[in-house]
Amino acid sequence: MSRDTTLSVRDILRYDLPASIVVFLVALPLSIGIAIACGAPVEAGLLAAIIGGVVAGLMGSSALQVSGPAAGLTVVVAELIQNFGWRTTCFITACAGLLQILFGLSRIARAALAIAPVVVHAMLAGIGITIALQQAHVLLGGNPASKAWHNLTQLPSQIINVHGHSVLIGGVVLAILVGWRFVPEQVRRIPGPLVAVIIGTLLSLQFTDLPRIELSGSLLNAVELPSLPQGNWGGILTGVLTVALIASVESLLSAVAVDKMHSGPRCNFDRELVGQGSANFLSGLVGGLPVTGVIVRSSTNVFAGARTRFSAVAHGVWVLLFSVALVGLVEQIPKSALAGLLIFVGLQLVKVAHIKLAHRTGDLLVYAATVLGVVFLNLLEGVLVGLAIALALLLWRIAKVEVHAAPRGSHTDEWHVDITGSCTFLALPKLSKALSTVPAGVDVTVETYVDFMDHAAYESISEWARRHQETGGAVRMIELGAVHMEHALEGPPKKAMAGESKPSEPSKSPEPSPTPAPQDLESADTAATSKETSKALEPNA
Repeated sequence: MSRDTTLSVRDILRYDLPASIVVFLVALPLSIGIAIACGAPVEAGLLAAIIGGVVAGLMGSSALQVSGPAAGLTVVVAELIQNFGWRTTCFITACAGLLQILFGLSRIARAALAIAPVVVHAMLAGIGITIALQQAHVLLGGNPASKAWHNLTQLPSQIINVHGHSVLIGGVVLAILVGWRFVPEQVRRIPGPLVAVIIGTLLSLQFTDLPRIELSGSLLNAVELPSLPQGNWGGILTGVLTVALIASVESLLSAVAVDKMHSGPRCNFDRELVGQGSANFLSGLVGGLPVTGVIVRSSTNVFAGARTRFSAVAHGVWVLLFSVALVGLVEQIPKSALAGLLIFVGLQLVKVAHIKLAHRTGDLLVYAATVLGVVFLNLLEGVLVGLAIALALLLWRIAKVEVHAAPRGSHTDEWHVDITGSCTFLALPKLSKALSTVPAGVDVTVETYVDFMDHAAYESISEWARRHQETGGAVRMIELGAVHMEHALEGPPKKAMAGESKPSEPSKSPEPSPTPAPQDLESADTAATSKETSKALEPNA
């Protein structure tokens, strides 16, 4: 799908203008719903949608990405509002925007993509579960607690005291959203969230006991400057860093996904962060929610036929015009309708494909730990738990070694030892245990295919070979990998080059060579040490 960023005015009106209207219809209910889920003023969501569309659309690099308030930051923002209040949260948003600009100017944007994908997937799933648990209470006619654990434990009592009309409206919205993919394609061109909220609102007009959205007046009245925090600067700095990192990662991941949807110019990640940071800085200054690139709106933009950044900018203008001219319509929307929408959005963040992928790649523990951490601790701690486990798992895989020792066929006087993987000091327990099973006095062939060997592993193998030869047994080495025994004496441990592979047939292996005699191993070690020592003692040139 090709996209030309230098289209004529006629083509912009033909492609981008209709696409901007479709994106606006998707963004409007989501922006309102996310603001309510955060516990922020409804106008904050509208302001973020306007600024995200116009500022990030003009200054960012991804021409077809659409920015605005996103579900990925809902949990963080809700916790910040609870801890510091709304106006201080706006201060944190503005500072996070400045930090994003600094990230972009420092040209380190790609570093944000170094986070393990399984942690990002699990983070979003945890956020989705948290949103769903919170909004389930709203749909049932109650008030959510601030913690996911409390929302979970209090759910049975809330079901007992259910509000029938709220459940009816929220259930209708949920049913429409779930079944929208089954309607004819021509009808699906209308955004499902918009249809669901409109139908839910029309049905709610029959009931007078439903809580509805409350606005403070015009959008201009909602603009308020942030306030400086009163102490707890450590918590403020943590909040700034958390918002900046999560907003950056989510925006860049969305930009990568958008790049895969079209064949136009690729995104410059550093410039994109500058655009996102500028939008967050301005949004925080005027009392808006944090802004990120949003994949739901961006994919809608691409598939609606957008060709340039005009579509993203225009969608922000549409939100502005609607917020100023038709504010009375927003106040008719029942909260239970938006709760149904947010439950659907939250559950959409939990993707079965991601769980299957984590299981297939052996990362299910990382996924589960991150999800549980995000839901029952908080987002930052949950992500740190996931990253710690992912790093530990990576180190375990890197240091993994397989050592097998067994008789060769029916000949009990001939043994074969196979060593594969990374030979480091971490492998010494497994290595020494396997070598200790070799009987004294038998002939042994040691076949190694290692991609890494340190001096500790070398000493362990050479010391075992020396002691075994003293019992009368012969030790022969077949070194198939790129890293051999002598490499451990030549300096820092060596890593095999990419692309080197183990021969598929043992018959093609090089001829085995006898292991050096014990005194030769010792003299080689001593010679290498003496060489290094004498070199260190030489005067500088």
